[in-house]
Amino acid sequence: MIQSQILQPIVVLLAWTMIMWLWMYATRIPAMSKAGIDPNDARRTKALDETLPAEVQWKAHNYNHLHEAPTVFYAVALVLAILGLGDGMNALIAWIYVGLRIIHSLVQATANVVMVRFVLYALSSVALIALVFNAASAVFAA
Repeated sequence: MIQSQILQPIVVLLAWTMIMWLWMYATRIPAMSKAGIDPNDARRTKALDETLPAEVQWKAHNYNHLHEAPTVFYAVALVLAILGLGDGMNALIAWIYVGLRIIHSLVQATANVVMVRFVLYALSSVALIALVFNAASAVFAA
């Protein structure tokens, strides 16, 4: 079994994604009901964006965002764990990444201030780039 500190932030971000899933449906289903939207109309997400309150859709948009750049995080974190490099600085960088992504989610799901989201996203991207660089350095060192 692989023992690596970097597995903890992976699991936390996975759990956070499920929390956002719950939050999305806890707000979206009542909003759809209130708006009289037939579930079959939900096939067209543009119709939901045009009909549901923006505050409801922010959660759905963030849930989708948690399936974009974080997929690179999962891959690189697992590579680092397999290589035995998932402790120390790489684990710290992973925690920073996860913390920034959670804060990004909270900002997007509540106030949705775009410039704050951008800064958080950019900072999390720098952390992700550092993890990819560290993994690439190890894999291509030979």
